[in-house]
Amino acid sequence: MNQQPVYIVGHKNPDTDSIASAIAYADIKNRTEERTYIAARAGQLNEETEYVLKRFQVEPPVYLSNVGTQVKEMEIRRTPGVSREISIRNAWRIMKETEAVTLPVTTEDGHLEGIVTTGDIAKSYMDVHDSMFLSRAKTRFRSIADTVGGKVIVGDENGIFCKGKVIIGAAHPDKMETYLEPGDLILLGDRYEDHLRAAEQGAGCMIICVNARVGPSIRTIAERNGCVIISAPYDTFTVARLINQSIPLSHIMKKENLITFKTEDYTESIKEVMANTRHRAFPVLNKNGLYEGTISRRNFLGIKKKQLILVDHNEKSQAVDNIEDAQVLEIIDHHRLGSLETIEPIFFRNQPVGCTATILYQIYQERNLEIEETIAGILCASIISDTLMFRSPTCTETDRQAAISLAAKAGIEIEPFAREMFHAGSNLADKSTEEVFFQDFKKFIAGEESFGVGQISSFDEQELEELEQRLQPFMESQCGKSGMNMVFYMLTNILEESTRLLCCGKGSSYLVREAFDLEGDADVYELRGVVSRKKQLIPAFMSTLQENE
Repeated sequence: MNQQPVYIVGHKNPDTDSIASAIAYADIKNRTEERTYIAARAGQLNEETEYVLKRFQVEPPVYLSNVGTQVKEMEIRRTPGVSREISIRNAWRIMKETEAVTLPVTTEDGHLEGIVTTGDIAKSYMDVHDSMFLSRAKTRFRSIADTVGGKVIVGDENGIFCKGKVIIGAAHPDKMETYLEPGDLILLGDRYEDHLRAAEQGAGCMIICVNARVGPSIRTIAERNGCVIISAPYDTFTVARLINQSIPLSHIMKKENLITFKTEDYTESIKEVMANTRHRAFPVLNKNGLYEGTISRRNFLGIKKKQLILVDHNEKSQAVDNIEDAQVLEIIDHHRLGSLETIEPIFFRNQPVGCTATILYQIYQERNLEIEETIAGILCASIISDTLMFRSPTCTETDRQAAISLAAKAGIEIEPFAREMFHAGSNLADKSTEEVFFQDFKKFIAGEESFGVGQISSFDEQELEELEQRLQPFMESQCGKSGMNMVFYMLTNILEESTRLLCCGKGSSYLVREAFDLEGDADVYELRGVVSRKKQLIPAFMSTLQENE
C-alpha cells in the first residue's frame, strides 16, 4: 500500500527562509527515508525569494494554500459508470454485483449524464400502468429480447420500438383486429393463426413465447410488413412480467440538478450538503470533469488527513489554512513557542538561532550529507536575509559560520550578493500596495489581543520613505480584519540599523510607547537599533500586553 506524501511547508506570506528550509528539509528527508516528501509553500513568493530561486536555478515549492482534507483523500467507491442504453434489468444486475445503491450513467468519454438509484428502479417496476411505456421509453428490440431471455429472429435488433402499446394476444384470432393496432407489440403463444393475423395486421413486434415455432410464411409476411419477431423461452406470464425491465436507463435516470462533488473539494464544505440530502451516494468528478466514483457519509470514517512538517513557524495564526485538519509530524523552527497544538507527541526542534536555514545546515552536517551547490546558495541567502547580513540581534556566531561555509559551497561572496538580494527584494515599484503590505506580514495573538506586523528591509532610505506614504492609508483598511485590532509595519534601514514603525488601530500607539519607553502619541515611531521583528519587536509587545492583562 502506497503511503501518502508528506508536505514540508513554511508559514503564510513566506519569506526566503521559509521557502529554502522547506526545500532543504525535503531534500534531506528524501535522501534518508523511503517516504516521499514534498516541499510546499503556503503563499506567493516575494521579490527577494524569487530572485534567490532564479539566481540558484531552484524550482519553487508546490503551492499548498489549504491542508483541509479533500474528497480525493476519501475512500472513493469505484462504482462503474454505465451507458444510458442499458436496460434497467442489466442495471439492477450490476448494482447487485457491485453492492451499489446508486449507479452513475456516463458517456463513452466518461462524462456524467445522470444517476439511477435502486429506488428509481423499484418505482419504475411498481408504477407501470401505461401500456405504451415501452414505446415511450424508445426501447431497442435487442434490449427487449435480452430481458426476456430470447433473440430477434426477424427484423433489425438495433431498431427501436417507438410506436404502439404492449398487449397479450390471448383472445380468439378473429377478435385481434379489435385491439391490435399498427405498431403494437404483442405477446403470443404457439398458435399459427395468431401469428398470421398479427403479422398481417401490422404489429410492430411479436414476441413468440415458449420458443414456439414460427413458420417460414409468417417470417416472410413479418419481414415484408416491417414486423420484428422475438423468440422467447418463457411462458406468456413470465414474459409479461419481465418486459418492462427492458426499458433503457435514460428513461428513468435523474439528469437535472444532480448533486456532485469534485475530487479537489474540501470535505468541510460538503458535509452540510450531504447531511441535508437524503441521497445515499454522491458522484465524484475529477478535475477534468470526468466521473471518478461515488462517496457516501460513511466515507468520512477513516479519512486520511494530510501529513505535514512545519518549518520556520509554530504559530497557528501563521500556519497554512485548516492546519487543525492535518496531522503535523515535525516542526523545525527558531521562533518563540506559539499557539499550535498537536494531538500526539511529535519531533520538535527549536533552537535560538537567527534562521531556520542554520538548523538545516546543522542537520546536513549531523547526517553526513553533502549539500548541493544550489541548496547551499538558497540556505546562505536565507541566513543573510533573516539576520540582515549579520546585523540583527537574532544573529548568532552559529549563523555567521553557517553562512560563511554555505557561501563557499555556493561560490558567492556574501556582501555583494546581499546587496543584490536586498535590492531585488525591495524593488516594489511595480507592485500594488496590497502586494507590498502582505509580502512579509505575520499575525500574532497574545491573550485576547490579536495584531499583525509586517516588515520590509532595505539599504535605500528614499525607497523606505516612499513605501511609508503608500502603506499608511492601506494599514487603516486592515484594522479590524481577520480579528486584528492593531496593525504595525516595520520599515527597516539595514545600513543604519534602525526601523520606522508605522502603527494603526486603537491602542497601537500606547503599546509602542509602553514597549519601548517612548513619549508622545504618534502614528510613526523611530526605533534606533531595532531591526528584528522576532527578537526585538514581538517580545517587547508580548511582555507589555501580559503586564497589562
